[in-house]
Amino acid sequence: MKRLISSVTVLAALSLLAGGQTAGTDLGLPTLHAIKDIALSPAYSCRSSSELKEGYAGTALFLSDYARRMNSPDLLFNGACGAPDYFEASTAGDDMSLIADLGPNVPLEELSAHNTFNLQKVHSFPNYSKFASVVKVELDHTYAVLLNESDKRGLFVFTVNEYVPNQKVSLRYAVESYQLNVARPAVSPGFEWEKKNAQ
Repeated sequence: MKRLISSVTVLAALSLLAGGQTAGTDLGLPTLHAIKDIALSPAYSCRSSSELKEGYAGTALFLSDYARRMNSPDLLFNGACGAPDYFEASTAGDDMSLIADLGPNVPLEELSAHNTFNLQKVHSFPNYSKFASVVKVELDHTYAVLLNESDKRGLFVFTVNEYVPNQKVSLRYAVESYQLNVARPAVSPGFEWEKKNAQ
């Protein structure tokens, strides 16, 4: 009898995983090409020791419920008190995510996965986006984040609409591609290279 119950439990768990769920919980994948708003506050490293015990709290952007449950943010607003603030997407040892500053006054509505890597769409080396592990926070600048983790792959863009050094950034963002590689890959539907973003 115990063997039968154990087998049924294993089969139920496998069917949940095969259905794009982990342990019966929805992955909460983001909607692609939809512009959303968020405020991150304060800078992660400019907090008291008691605030640091709260984990990321309001300092990080989590694009999926899965990322939040795994405590693996997709973007972190960081900077020591009195020092320049920066954005980073690699927050764990095996993360290899990168960020590019696309410059000022780049509307999210004009971005797609295709032109994120070269806004001018002209083959000239200065036109290609330059990705790095961290980038400085700049008001009115637009950024692209290339997510590359063992269980997560994606691309999203965001613009800094408001910025108070060490205290707060207000962002508009849109997810271009988002995939989770858990048991069987779970992918947000609707990816298109040329598709623009809307409210």
